[in-house]
Amino acid sequence: MTVNKIAKTLEELAPLEHAESFDNVGLLVGDPNMKVKGVLVTLDTLENVMDEAIEKKCNLIVSFHPIIFKGLKKLTGSNYVERVVLKAITNNIAIYSMHTALDNSKIGVNAKICDVLGLKNPEILIPRTKSIKKLTTYAPNATAENIKMALFAAGAGEIGKYSNCSYSLEGVGSFKAEDGANPAVGKVGEVHFEKETMINVIYSFEKEKPILKALFDAHPYEEVAYEVLTLENTNQDLGMGMVGHLDIEMEEKEFLLMVKERMKASTVRHSELLGRKVSKVAVLGGSGAFAIGAAKKAGADILVTADLKYHDFYQAENQLVIADIGHFETEQFTKDLLVDYLTKKIPNFAVSLSESITNPIKYL
Repeated sequence: MTVNKIAKTLEELAPLEHAESFDNVGLLVGDPNMKVKGVLVTLDTLENVMDEAIEKKCNLIVSFHPIIFKGLKKLTGSNYVERVVLKAITNNIAIYSMHTALDNSKIGVNAKICDVLGLKNPEILIPRTKSIKKLTTYAPNATAENIKMALFAAGAGEIGKYSNCSYSLEGVGSFKAEDGANPAVGKVGEVHFEKETMINVIYSFEKEKPILKALFDAHPYEEVAYEVLTLENTNQDLGMGMVGHLDIEMEEKEFLLMVKERMKASTVRHSELLGRKVSKVAVLGGSGAFAIGAAKKAGADILVTADLKYHDFYQAENQLVIADIGHFETEQFTKDLLVDYLTKKIPNFAVSLSESITNPIKYL
């Protein structure tokens, strides 16, 4: 099992293309072809985590937060980032980070929060826009079905819980093969009319390369006519935050105390309680001030997130309760999610949950 193979397995859960543009995800340190002896899963790659990896003989660390976020101009060990990278290189330990790629996953960070809080039927709170593409191509009627099957196999035509979705329309195409061409139908120098099927399929943007390869491989024409459009449709399977429902309504204070207990939070900072029942709950792991408007629009009774500033709480405007339980607290169970995932995907392989404490915030 190589670093690259484990990375590809992780990218089935959270493709790197799903990360935000500002982020730094993927393999940050190490040789992708190195054989992996053991994997240590952590929220943050700190010096104590490196020591734990060395002790447990794990030469791949899978981390949620990237240890290298901005460019490094030197490696002298003058700060904790440089020291971690130096220790990783010295001990031949690879570091792989997932961060916002996992944040944007429908079964990632926020789905885990929903699971811990017992929220049912969770949906994406802020669906990603301009991430769905539409492919239109034209093929001889006799080959259209085979081309569609090839496109479906490559990941095209998936909409929510439906697959093999397409729209086809029959018509007549025309072309003239010029000197040097090798047409599959028709003759060089003659205008040819062919009964063709127009095929339309949609797909998530990260699948474009294999889908176009499948199209070119399956299509009989020497020159394939096709067009790709980026759609304005929101992607309900990709985006930040989630919103779900409680089985039984709860009082606001009762719900916040439950959140504090289940999320192992030392404290809960919240906006004014409104004296209403809590039924619909929005969550966003990490810094979530930007999700307040989306939580209101979704009709959430409460938003559970972190890193809110003083003035952020004013945005509640008596429409919902905003709760800040701490950055680490909202993301801590991500480690469990990744260990469970890797254990199922690569059984009989050493995957360890880091025991190192990486929360930099302490409470009196």
